[in-house]
Amino acid sequence: QVQLVESGGGLVQPGGSLRLSCAASGSIFSIDTMDWFRQAPGKEREFVATATTTGSTDYADSVKGRFTISRDDAKNTAYLQMNSLKAEDTAIYYCQIQARISPLPFTYTYRGQGTQVTVSS
Repeated sequence: QVQLVESGGGLVQPGGSLRLSCAASGSIFSIDTMDWFRQAPGKEREFVATATTTGSTDYADSVKGRFTISRDDAKNTAYLQMNSLKAEDTAIYYCQIQARISPLPFTYTYRGQGTQVTVSS
């Protein structure tokens, strides 16, 4: 069993910053990718950022230059540093990982429950 717990969300003014964390625990052998998604009210869930084991990262165009994803593999934790926040960044932010639970080359997808980010003056 693998659990993901997101934290760090909250209310922030436009132009402000927040740092989200996603801690994975349970029967984890290794984590291939760690991703962040978000879902705004009335909209579909959308990709935000991803970080691989090789250190490569990728971002949605809407957050490039403002958000930074990082990971600490010793802690099985991912982070999302969000700067210059805008009202349109308001959403529930979800963490998702592709993880192995054994040495076999099979990965499974796990998602957290999400953390609310509200950008408003």
